[in-house]
Amino acid sequence: MPTSRINNRRPRTRRTPTPPASSRRGIVLVLVLIVIVLLSLSAYTFSDLMLAENGATRVFSQQSQAQSLVQSGAAATRMFLSTTLEVRQQNGGVYSNANYFQGILVADSPEPKQRGYYAVLAPEMDSQGYLGGIRFGLENESSKLNLNALTFIDQQQDGAGREVLMQLPGMTETIADAIMDWLDDDDEPREFGAEIEYYSALPTPYEPTNGPFESVEQLMLVKGVTPQLLFGSDFNRNMMLDTNEQNAPMATGVDNTQGNMDRGWSAYLTLYSMEKNVDPEGNPRVYLNQTDAQTLHDALTEVLDSDKATFIVAFRQNGRYTNNNPSQPLAGQMPDMSVALQADITSLYALIDEKVQFTDSSQQTIVVDSPWQSANLGSLMLDLPKLMQYCTTTDQEIIPGRVNINQASRVVLEGIPGMQAEWVEAILASRDPDPDQASPTRLHETWLLSEGIVTEISDMEALAPFITAGGDVYRGQIVGYFEDGNTAARAEVFFDATQLLPRVLFWRDISHLGRGFPAASLGVRGG
Repeated sequence: MPTSRINNRRPRTRRTPTPPASSRRGIVLVLVLIVIVLLSLSAYTFSDLMLAENGATRVFSQQSQAQSLVQSGAAATRMFLSTTLEVRQQNGGVYSNANYFQGILVADSPEPKQRGYYAVLAPEMDSQGYLGGIRFGLENESSKLNLNALTFIDQQQDGAGREVLMQLPGMTETIADAIMDWLDDDDEPREFGAEIEYYSALPTPYEPTNGPFESVEQLMLVKGVTPQLLFGSDFNRNMMLDTNEQNAPMATGVDNTQGNMDRGWSAYLTLYSMEKNVDPEGNPRVYLNQTDAQTLHDALTEVLDSDKATFIVAFRQNGRYTNNNPSQPLAGQMPDMSVALQADITSLYALIDEKVQFTDSSQQTIVVDSPWQSANLGSLMLDLPKLMQYCTTTDQEIIPGRVNINQASRVVLEGIPGMQAEWVEAILASRDPDPDQASPTRLHETWLLSEGIVTEISDMEALAPFITAGGDVYRGQIVGYFEDGNTAARAEVFFDATQLLPRVLFWRDISHLGRGFPAASLGVRGG
């Protein structure tokens, strides 16, 4: 039937038109191009990343090389300090020695950017005792005020610690007392000071150490101390006044236009001033307060003549003679060595102009004059340094904290307890701060007396615990740099030469402050 025939037909399927072959190829080409672009971008990104990594590696490598140049400078300086004073003097010394400390070639290369040098610098000081500019050499830490010696100074005279600090430019009584409170071992604040009650009430509380400072920078924890007071306007610590520093606020009040640059309190303070208690040959000095008379006399006769040895032993046995009986010069008499030593010698200056009564080896009692007489300055100028070179009143192997009067700045000299203004002017007018060029008679602080700057023995005795003409800890700012490149490293390095092989006592990296000096001024000559 017609109806069933219609129902039995299969439904027709509509076919999708097949694109032409050329259209299919176009789509594939687009896909291929997209993949190529993506791969190219990935390759470019990878290549760019590798180039950046390579550049960073080169920068890191050169920075590491610059740090190695600084380390080379430190190692060479240690070796130089390990030589004898005579050898150092023959090679230009440590104070100002461009031949040894300026532009020393370490890594040679045909390429200037790979040619590496180091230089060692210290602050220059003019004849008036003001700091400003640079020299190539080392700075003696004994030319500064030792912060941790302030408690000793304060024990010698109540309030002397504050008086010393008040000589620093911009110092106030409030800050001075706060520093002394930080150092002392109690929690009782001084008149203007601060103790734990103040620091514990701060938004971020902390406790004062009530003991020695561990670094000069720790001063910034003390009430009232600011970075501007501590470091002045020398922001990059290159010991010079750069263009961007000329108009900086001067918290310390130092006038940068008058020659003395505002380097802040850090220029005058240290924790590391020390000196060896040895004679010129490197042997321990004769300790005058030892207990056995014969041992003392034998040791003294090895370094002094017999009469001087006799006077010292007799002084130790009997103390100073204060009666009016007539005296006589020593003429070979020997003391009775069986008499006990009982009077300690607190200062070598206590031997000058004194008399002593003693029983000699023939049991005769005599009164004799000291072989050191202030009336005879010519003799004293020669004899007193020798006494200082070979004798000591302390059994300490290392003497800390005394100020080197030959190299201290005006500010530090003025802060020495008992120092008078006219003495400061006389010292500045007559001294030679270069110890390697100075007269042999000025190797000890005795020249103040023998040259008539200090005329009273009692004044010299009062100064003695605080002054020296030596010091065996040095600081140098070492720069490692390349002849034709921007990469450099810089560090402040402290060298302890109180031992046979000097050691690095402290290392402060300041590379983040930049090279600090033009390469041309640092030097680019051969080694």
